[in-house]
Amino acid sequence: MLRSIIIAFSMYSKIPMPKVEWDERSMRYAMCFFPAVGTILGAAAVVLSLLLKYLGVGEMLFASIMTVFPIVFTGGIHMDGFIDTSDALASYAEREKRLEILKDPHVGAFAVIKAAVYFMLMFGIWSEAATDDILIVSLGYILSRALSGLSVVTFPLAKSTGLAAMFLDAADKKRTAAALICWAVAAAAAAVFVDWKRGFAMIIAAAAVFLIYRQMSIKRFGGITGDLAGWFLQLCEAVILAFVIISGRLI
Repeated sequence: MLRSIIIAFSMYSKIPMPKVEWDERSMRYAMCFFPAVGTILGAAAVVLSLLLKYLGVGEMLFASIMTVFPIVFTGGIHMDGFIDTSDALASYAEREKRLEILKDPHVGAFAVIKAAVYFMLMFGIWSEAATDDILIVSLGYILSRALSGLSVVTFPLAKSTGLAAMFLDAADKKRTAAALICWAVAAAAAAVFVDWKRGFAMIIAAAAVFLIYRQMSIKRFGGITGDLAGWFLQLCEAVILAFVIISGRLI
């Protein structure tokens, strides 16, 4: 179990971890602790935002730091999936060609454009964030990872190789799915308890993106891959941030 925790944090964060062997036994419950990475990320984001507010930094610098912080924390592994998927989705080729584009290490023009748009929008949205928004958004880091992991163990796979297939083959699927559902329910319940308006906005946003993700991945790729799971996570966090801020203004 401890080795599964180490593998989860080694894979999905830049937090220094001891080296362990990545065998089937060690990876069996690694996906169960994927949301734990979101817990540390969320806690760190709250502390960082309070520190920036205390230091009196301007809105632009605050938005810039909060936009890039999750990328720095994770090492950009999920943004890599977002970029690769953006390239594949921009292709009008057959399904097999889209899957090949996901594996291509080169970055296409559409990926660059969509990444730039993503960061610009995240910067703009973060510039509108209030203190009351940030705690709910931090819980969104847990929920997005719980749903991303759940997709790996419950959605059909587009191919039998790759990161998602590697974790799925090693995972105890039923226990992993149950653990991830518990993480998702706990994050959603905590958000509603803290602020019911923003909490329900977070849940609606995550559920909507999750359904779109499932439909898109099956229709366009025949299932999911690690890159598609990363695409979902980045999009889910962006939509959660937007919905939470909007709900705090309108309701």
